[in-house]
Amino acid sequence: MIVVLSGGVGAARLLRAFEGVMNRDEITAIVNVGDDLTMHGLTICPDLDTITYTLAGLNNEELGWGLTGETWRVMDELDALGGEAWFRLGDRDLATHLYRTERFARGATKSDVAAELAHRHGVRERLLPVTNDPLATIFVTDQGDLSFQEYFVRHRHGIPVHSVRFAGAEQCSPAPGVLEALREADRIVIAPSNPLISIEPLLSVPGVREELRRRRRDVIAVSPIIAGAALKGPADRLLRELGHDVSCVGVARYYREVCATIVIDELDVDRRAEIEELGLSVRTTTTIMANREHARALATEVLA
Repeated sequence: MIVVLSGGVGAARLLRAFEGVMNRDEITAIVNVGDDLTMHGLTICPDLDTITYTLAGLNNEELGWGLTGETWRVMDELDALGGEAWFRLGDRDLATHLYRTERFARGATKSDVAAELAHRHGVRERLLPVTNDPLATIFVTDQGDLSFQEYFVRHRHGIPVHSVRFAGAEQCSPAPGVLEALREADRIVIAPSNPLISIEPLLSVPGVREELRRRRRDVIAVSPIIAGAALKGPADRLLRELGHDVSCVGVARYYREVCATIVIDELDVDRRAEIEELGLSVRTTTTIMANREHARALATEVLA
């Protein structure tokens, strides 16, 4: 069994890549919930939903989030009425959030609902939110503290960040099955997600970082930084703003306490020796999952 520490799109694509090289029933994804939010009275779990939709073959490839074949009548009408419409929810996507919120009102947990939605969409991988407790990624900026979605969507991740914190982390408990999965996994994979805001929330939940340190020799990370830049999102800018080296070496340095091996892109092969000096083993392949062949090559290298 492998366990994948997962954020959003990058993790979803890597999880889908594993489908072609191993049994889907042997894959567990521990998923970030630090960017969850409540809008219009509905609980929304963007990373869990992105991964579920992607593994079900229902994700909107054009947008990179939401469902394929989406329509926007509800949001368009809400916007016309003067309501809060900056966080766009498609008509089909709304059904997911309505279902989740209804289940929560009846006492279900995020773990319960994640499993139910995965089952109904035919997803065979096991999806575990890292915690069922409140956990929120907060950005400290000149405009005050911003939630993940305020920073990422409302401000289009375009304002400087002074620091990031994870509200509620110290009070969280790992969701059922999380620590057990980390202890029993043959291999633990850190997906090519943003280290600061997709993976760090997972590590902030008590017990998770400690378990990775204990299993360090079995942990392999995939760098989301290629030739000094992120393929998508603000990972490169955030790393720079918060004082980290924007390179695969910087990613290796960030993870070295919890990870023994890192996969870097072929474009960064000249940085191999620098990473090895940090005490990590290095594997090199294409990490840009632009097509099925590249995705399979990356998945095969991670599992080698």
